[in-house]
Amino acid sequence: MRKLRKILLVAGLAVAVGACSATGGTASGEAATAPPPVDPPSTTADDPGKGSPPRDIAQPGEPRTVARDLAVPWAMAFLPGGDALVTERDTARLLRVTPRGRVTEVATVEGVEPHGEGGLMGVAVKGEQVFLSFTAAEDNRIVRYPFAGGRLGAPRVIVRGIPKGGIHDGGRLAFGPDGYLYATTGETGDDQLAQRRDSLGGKILRMTTDGAPAPGNPFGTLVYSLGHRNVQGLAWDPSGHLYASEFGQNAFDELNLIKPGANYGWPEVEGRGDDPRFTNPVLTWRTAEASPSGLAYAGGSLWMGALRGRRLWQIPLDASGQVGRPVARFTDVYGRLRGVVAAPDGTLWVSTSNRDGRGSPRDGDDRILSVPLRTP
Repeated sequence: MRKLRKILLVAGLAVAVGACSATGGTASGEAATAPPPVDPPSTTADDPGKGSPPRDIAQPGEPRTVARDLAVPWAMAFLPGGDALVTERDTARLLRVTPRGRVTEVATVEGVEPHGEGGLMGVAVKGEQVFLSFTAAEDNRIVRYPFAGGRLGAPRVIVRGIPKGGIHDGGRLAFGPDGYLYATTGETGDDQLAQRRDSLGGKILRMTTDGAPAPGNPFGTLVYSLGHRNVQGLAWDPSGHLYASEFGQNAFDELNLIKPGANYGWPEVEGRGDDPRFTNPVLTWRTAEASPSGLAYAGGSLWMGALRGRRLWQIPLDASGQVGRPVARFTDVYGRLRGVVAAPDGTLWVSTSNRDGRGSPRDGDDRILSVPLRTP
């Protein structure tokens, strides 16, 4: 499969400028400067003509700025009343943002040690509990807090020992329709971790709110799927299919349909490999067009933020979960897009990531945008 990747690169199917190896540099999507996409810009898909989406999928309207002058807003999760909790990766601040744009600081989270692509990352809410994923002194970890009166209570570490690195720290948290907490981890540049079942690196994890392996996990551990390079997006469609967005290296970024126990091939495969040991992605992109981070489902489509690609990808789904042909939205309008979440009012909230050292900050960056979705 490594030979296959080399052949694809020579054939010109990959955009390799500005990317470094998995062991020594940044992910392709995190390059500080990126050339324009090779013309014609396009995505590839498994049988893209099949599974045509319904005609009534939502279309995005004109975005509205909800909050501005933030510093690398990494993740967003909504509280029951409609306000959102927002993490800032490099400052370790947890913010509360109202739909009308009022921003208040909940806390500067203790124990966070930002470094490289790590820092205060994922946030998830369940009832009166808040879950955070962050980089600490020795590791990446998941911590649970009671949340009352607008304040975090005493922390309880529920998962520790997730490998940390200057790159590929994963960090996304989300509750699934089954009620369990899912977490993404990166392989930190040590690509062999992704294939090791005894390592928490390069995996999607599934757990109870106490950090125990969820019942039915395929290996009896926290590991739900393996063979991942750096997953930063999780989303479920109405039928319960789980999708994950994943950074490639030099050739292909991926959207994967996640199955329990499945192996997604990294580092043996990047993109499609047609190796029976591994599960192929359902969609791939050239790395200059994507570098995918946040992922959400709303209005009949998946919506995927692109960092290096500087756009929002709309990926139509049919009722069976089959992907349609993706459409790029807001290309080069708002810069690097990281967080994407469906809001209670039916809009999408999207965060920019232009002040992360790899973007070109614009007036008001970083910001949170509210994108209305309209059905024709």
